Formats: sequence, C-alpha cells, structure tokens
Amino acid sequence: MKNLTLKDIAAALNLSITTVSKALKDYPDVNTNTKERVKAYAKKVNFTPNAHAAFLRTQQSKLIGVVIPRLNHFFFSNVLRGIMKAAEEEDYMVIVLSSDESYELEKKQINRLLQQNVDGILLSIADSTHDTKHIDAIIEQKIPLIFFDKYSKLSNCSSVVINDQKAAFNAVEHLIKQGKKNIAHLRGPLLPQNSIDRFLGYRKALEQYGLEYRKEWVFTCDQISNEEGYAYTQEIIEKHPEIDAIFAVADMPAVGAIKCLNEQKIVIPDQIAVMGFSNWRISNLVTPTLSSVNQPGIKMGEKAFELFYKEQQLIKKGESVVYEKIELDTKLIIRQSS
Repeated sequence: MKNLTLKDIAAALNLSITTVSKALKDYPDVNTNTKERVKAYAKKVNFTPNAHAAFLRTQQSKLIGVVIPRLNHFFFSNVLRGIMKAAEEEDYMVIVLSSDESYELEKKQINRLLQQNVDGILLSIADSTHDTKHIDAIIEQKIPLIFFDKYSKLSNCSSVVINDQKAAFNAVEHLIKQGKKNIAHLRGPLLPQNSIDRFLGYRKALEQYGLEYRKEWVFTCDQISNEEGYAYTQEIIEKHPEIDAIFAVADMPAVGAIKCLNEQKIVIPDQIAVMGFSNWRISNLVTPTLSSVNQPGIKMGEKAFELFYKEQQLIKKGESVVYEKIELDTKLIIRQSS
C-alpha cells in the first residue's frame, strides 16, 4: 500500500489540500469541526507526513543539528536538555553529534549535518579547533549558526555564553578572601576561548589583590581529566609546598586534586583549598564536597535554540539578521573544599 499524501486525505474528505495541511498544523483559521474531522481521518489511516516533500515545499527540514565536544559530560547533557525542550515546543527534531574534542571530527560532523539539510546548527567548538573555515562555510550558506559555551571570536554569528573571565575572577577572589595567598591554577588547553578567559580571570584576581603570579604554579590539563588533576597535585605537594589553594578550569581536575590531597592526609581546606568550575553532579558527592562555579546549562540550551528560531523566522520573512551575544549569569557554589 502506498504512503498516503495530503492530496489523498483532501480527496477523501472533499477538502482542499491547503485546508487539510492547516488543520493538521492546528491553524486558527480552520474551524474546530474540520480540524477534528481531518485529524481523526489521519489517525485512522495512519498518515505520516512526508518530511522530504515538506522540505521541497517549504525549504525547511524541521531538523536542527547540535555538535557538542563530549557526550559523557554533565554540563553538555544539561545544555542538550534545554535545546530539546525548546525544540520540541516548535516541533523540531534534534540531531546530536559529538566532536570528541577533535578538530577533524568536528569538520566531518558539520558536513554530515549540512548534507541532512538541517535548518540550523548549534555548536560548541572542540578544544583542538584552530581554523574556522568549516564554520564560516555554514554562515556563507546562510544557515543559522549559534555558538554556545565554547566559541570562536573569528566567526560572525550569534552566541550564548557566560563571562568566563568574570566567573574565574570571582572564584579566585573567594579563595583570596578565605586567606589563601599562594594559588595554583589547573588550566585548560591553550586554544579554547573559555580556557583562555578562565586563566585571565585567575591572573586578574591575583593582580587586583596584590598577589604574585608565578607561571610555575600554572599546570595545563589538555584532557581536563581527574587523572591530570591528581598528577599535578602530586607535583604541587612535592615541589611547591607553599601553595595553599588550587583553582581548576573544570570540576574533574579538581576532583582528582581532592583525591590526591586526601590520600596524602592534607587537610582540605585548612592546608590547601580547592575550587572547581561547572558544578557537575559529582561536586556534591566527593569528600569534602567541592566548591564550584555553577553554569546554567539548561538555560543556555534553551536560549541557543531560541536564537536559532528567531533568526530562522527573520530569514523566512526576507528580513536581515542582527547577530546577538547572550551572556548568562553564573553563581559561586561554596562547599566544604573552600
């Protein structure tokens, strides 16, 4: 049996194709009785709209692509929850792909989404992304592109971010106000803007409070892992006994630091305080519980989709798009580690 079309339903009910289409989409200019009649018949015959035909008719796939750096990541899971919640309200299907922090895989994933004729792409760039030609190609095709969390200053598009520098400053300032004067930083990779900004916030706090910045107290966590946090904390204990606090670029290195300090019987926070970033669920499960910067992941996802949808509607109307940068507030969550 062939797949039924809008034309078949219209013929069966003696209605126009336009009326059937509007009834199925719940348009207000179709009376209630007609809507119920069309929907009941569509349900009876198991009618499924032809997505390809709809795309040819409207040039909209009702698909949106999302590329995140990591799948097993509490923060990005929250972002996805926000995106999917907002997308569902507008009847959009979400395709989620991961770059696994790889520049090459990120390029491949974006190309796959473009081949699927997605209406837009939401992207948090990989730590190793050093060139933006594949990103600029999206913009050149006039497909809405929204950055969230990790972004490139070189690409001209909208974004939803936090003020990483300010958030890091506030975190380090808290440690200083707790009486800590020799603060190490477990920083992220050298390329991502958020890693750079968190490092700059750390330095700015030291400078503002007249504390010495020493480059040997900064340790680069390329994988942003608990293993790196553990290893660098061992090095701190052995080579830099003067350090009395650790500020980590994310919660996982901070968790590794806590594990190492606990094993070495170093009292947290009296001898060494620890501050993380992102407020993963694990922050409240370790002992002692980890102080961290809370990022509003769900809200970030919702705002990213809303920006996309706003731009999509402007494009449909033939109106110009003005790119926006939405900056969301963060909050310090103070727990036992500081």
